[in-house]
Amino acid sequence: MIESKLPNVGTTIFTRMSQLAAETGALNLSQGFPDFDGPAALREAVGRHIAAGHNQYAPMTGLPALREQVAAKIALCYGQTVSADSEITITPGATQAIFCAIQAVIRPGDEVIVFDPCYDSYEPSVELAGGRCVHVPLALPTFDIDWQRFSDALNPRTRMVILNSPHNPSGALISREALDRLAEFIRDRDIYLVSDEVYEHLVFDGQRHASVLAHAELYQRAFVVSSFGKTYHVTGWKTGYVVAPPALTAELRKVHQYVSFCGVTPLQWALADFMLEHPEHIAELPAFYQSKRDLFCDLLAGSRFRFTRAAGTYFQLVDYSEIRPDLDDLAMAEWLTREHGVAAIPVSVFYQAPPKDLRLVRFCFAKREETLGQAAEKLCAI
Repeated sequence: MIESKLPNVGTTIFTRMSQLAAETGALNLSQGFPDFDGPAALREAVGRHIAAGHNQYAPMTGLPALREQVAAKIALCYGQTVSADSEITITPGATQAIFCAIQAVIRPGDEVIVFDPCYDSYEPSVELAGGRCVHVPLALPTFDIDWQRFSDALNPRTRMVILNSPHNPSGALISREALDRLAEFIRDRDIYLVSDEVYEHLVFDGQRHASVLAHAELYQRAFVVSSFGKTYHVTGWKTGYVVAPPALTAELRKVHQYVSFCGVTPLQWALADFMLEHPEHIAELPAFYQSKRDLFCDLLAGSRFRFTRAAGTYFQLVDYSEIRPDLDDLAMAEWLTREHGVAAIPVSVFYQAPPKDLRLVRFCFAKREETLGQAAEKLCAI
């Protein structure tokens, strides 16, 4: 008999809800992907590079032209200079980047602080490295860090803290002041950071993303992860990157080269071309997704759901306690899918120990206007 290294891991809730949506014909607002395509110029560039013969291995660290575009973007957005050669690594997706960062520095017996609710890939990656996650719940309803609980979780075994902002599933943002406070807590400790910033450009209402890349003290111990898939509406391309100081990048690359070695070559060429030729895409992204958020929320205003508009990401949490308080959120997500034709994600799956009476589900609004309209009509009818 095989003794599983991940005995508590099964099929993810995202796969399960997408399958249920497909089986029932429900509108899929559960899994986080758009139902529209990425920019035509970007898609056309892939075909052009395939035809041009760019179909063999890319360099292990990523195509130089793409790394240079990432460095230029970081300078533009955050005012920081990073080396395309020694600090940027292109990876097959952000999840792989996070995995490699964790494997690079976590050893058996180490502890990693994660903030619940948190993305489901963190803990398995830590466990496979021999470490243990310490779950610190974020304060409700704002999803801010509870600094007393964070302080209580710190101990000599703490080796890493994983941040996520803009935050999945809540859409909350971490502030520069919170980053400063985090720096105070870990300044004299041997602790690394993974900063999951895959939704860095999806920040609304005139707010700015507080990136660890722009925090000189924290960056010196950080792996900062982002995603081309989220930024360019091409989640199926599974292409991301990680930025870290040279010494940490060197350790990450030792792992990365034996996990995948490199990312997909023609996709990297296409992204490099598009970033160079269309810098306006990133500047326009907040307004693009804010309009979708506002449309969805405006349409839900007449429903029995209660919510606060998400500050970032393309996810909207809603409280259903006035509709079916008798159902836990997993049962509610299934009920919405089967009985009302709209699939959602229950928020409790992002927790180790969900708060009692949590009555929140997550909808993805990275959808066409007609999809959001149809979904809102069904939800308002409940």
